[in-house]
Amino acid sequence: MPAVKWCGVVSGSAIAVLLLINANPASADDDFGNGSQKPGDTHASGNSDGKGNLTATAGAVVFDRSKNGSGDSAGPVTSSSGNWTPPACYYAPKYTPDELQKYLEPIWNAESTGSQWDQEQRDKYVNGGEAKDFNKAKTGKGYWWDSYVTPGREGDPHALDCNKGIFWVDEGADPPADAPQAITPEMLAQLAYGEIRVPSTKVDLAPAGTTKVNLPTWAWLDTAKFKPVSVTASVPLLGVTATTTAEPVALKIEPGTSDAQTYPASGVCEITGDRIGEAYAKGKAGETPPCGVKYLRSSGDGSYKLRATITWKIHWTGTGVAEARNLPDGTFGANQDVVVQEIQSVNR
Repeated sequence: MPAVKWCGVVSGSAIAVLLLINANPASADDDFGNGSQKPGDTHASGNSDGKGNLTATAGAVVFDRSKNGSGDSAGPVTSSSGNWTPPACYYAPKYTPDELQKYLEPIWNAESTGSQWDQEQRDKYVNGGEAKDFNKAKTGKGYWWDSYVTPGREGDPHALDCNKGIFWVDEGADPPADAPQAITPEMLAQLAYGEIRVPSTKVDLAPAGTTKVNLPTWAWLDTAKFKPVSVTASVPLLGVTATTTAEPVALKIEPGTSDAQTYPASGVCEITGDRIGEAYAKGKAGETPPCGVKYLRSSGDGSYKLRATITWKIHWTGTGVAEARNLPDGTFGANQDVVVQEIQSVNR
C-alpha cells in the first residue's frame, strides 16, 4: 500500500483547528441512512462557521451514512472470516502543542500522580527530553497523537491494544511503525465496516405461514430491498477518507430442523441478476423450487425457526487506493416461524 502523506484541512483562506481534550463515544441509538452526526457520535465532526473557516476536531472520525441501509429491521453485518472484527482502538491526532499543555499541566499540578512521574513528564514535554515546550517552536506543523477507543468497543479486551503513550507526528509525515493501529485509509475502511447496516432477511414463502409435510415450499426475496450499501469514514484534519461498500451475493436457508431438505441441497441460493430465488406462481406446484425447503416432519403444536442469511461481499476504496480492495465477507440473518402440518386424508 502506498504511503499516505497527511495534510491539514483548508477551507477558503483559513485553517482553523479546534482540538478537544476529551472525546465522547458514539450513541448506540444511531439514525441510519441520514448521514447526519449527532451529539456524542464518534468523536466529533467538522463544522463551518459560514465564513469559509472550517473547524475540525483532532482525530474526529466522521461517518457519512447517507448510502447506508436504513429502517427498523436493518442491522450490522458479522464477519464470516473467523474472529475478524473492525479495530477496537486506533491512534489519531488529539492535541496541538497548546492543547496538550492545557491537558497535562493540571494533572501535574494536582500532584495526584506522584512527583517522580510528574517530573518525568515535564522532562519529556517541557525540558527537551522528547519535546521542548510541547513542540511549540518546532519547525513545520504537526500534532500530538493519542489512542481512541472505537465507540461501542469500550469493554472489548482489544481496546487495550493501543497502549503506546502520546507521540508527535509532523504534518506530512507517516505515523511511527510501532503504532500499527494509526489511522490510515484501510483503518478507516475497517471502522466504516463496523457502521454498515443491511436490511432484514425475512423471506417470502409459498405456501405462506403454514406448509405441509413433503410439500416443496418456495422461498424468495424482493431484490429491491437488497441493493449495495456503503459508509464513508474520514478524518477531515488529515484529509484522509475511505468508503466501504457491501453488496449482496447469496441467500442461505436453514430450515431449523434436520428433518428437512433444502433447494438447492447446499441451502445457498445464489443471486442471479435481480433475483434471489423465484416467486411461486400458479401452475408450478409440480416443479422443484430453485430456492426453498421441504419439511419431512410436522412441527407438531409449535413451529420451526427458519433462518435466512444474506452474505454480503465487502470492499473499499480510499485515499491513495485506486482499485477496490476486499474486506471479509459479512452476513446478516433473521429467523421466522414456519408451521408444518401433516397432510390429512379421509378414507371412505
